[in-house]
Amino acid sequence: MEDLADAGYLARLDAHYGAHNLDDRIRAALRAAGKHEAPTIDDLAPLDQFHTGGKHATRQLAERAGLHAGQSVLDAGGGIGGPARTLAALYGCAVTVLDSTEAYCQAGAILTALTGLSDRVTFRHGNALDMPFADGSFDVVWTQHATMNVDDKERLFAEAFRVLRPGGRLVLHEIMAGPVRPVHFPVPWARDATMSYLRPAGEIRSLLATTAFVEVVWDDVTASSLAWFEARNGGPVPSGPSQLGLHLLLGPEFREMGQNMLRNLAEGRIAVVQAILDRR
Repeated sequence: MEDLADAGYLARLDAHYGAHNLDDRIRAALRAAGKHEAPTIDDLAPLDQFHTGGKHATRQLAERAGLHAGQSVLDAGGGIGGPARTLAALYGCAVTVLDSTEAYCQAGAILTALTGLSDRVTFRHGNALDMPFADGSFDVVWTQHATMNVDDKERLFAEAFRVLRPGGRLVLHEIMAGPVRPVHFPVPWARDATMSYLRPAGEIRSLLATTAFVEVVWDDVTASSLAWFEARNGGPVPSGPSQLGLHLLLGPEFREMGQNMLRNLAEGRIAVVQAILDRR
């Protein structure tokens, strides 16, 4: 079994996500788009909203969770920080992004500085199975398409529970296993099955209950996720030319990954869930 506690597996994740010269390629794309001086969070959305539904899904989830100014949020597996910057800019949250890919943390810090949000969004390179934070550090733990590479989900959610203050909130927007197997690869989180650890939604729901979270919302959004991909012809970014897009993160396979996402959703091989749970 491989997971984020294994140094070799972490190296493989870095190889998958940590594209060579990511900072330079993002800067070049910003210049080509004429957005290199002071991009807005909307300018960056085609690149940094690395999940089904894009920025709309981030805002929808934040509204459902009742996020508001002054809350401290841990974005576990937050990548280059698109949702984090959205939560900071639109809801006034103070957000810490924790990600195991150092290149994402570096790129995220650069983009955050360019958008003028460094006072509200910070990045920490680290392991979600051993979160480098004290007990009760956060009001909210947020994960948005961040758990698919984690095998030891028991430990992941136990850590989320630990770093939440009593009465804090766990907010999820995650891909889970569908009733049909196997998944068609490559997909954005894995080029093959050795890096993909999906579990059925019912199993995750039961696990969270045993971790002493109290369910507030559990919503299967697979149908709307499929419609979102269909509207983009399976591509992970809107159709048409774009200097800023997920191709900068995913490389030349990004369109095949998008087509496979559409196919997996349509064939019931993956499901997408939004959930909100409170810590006792």
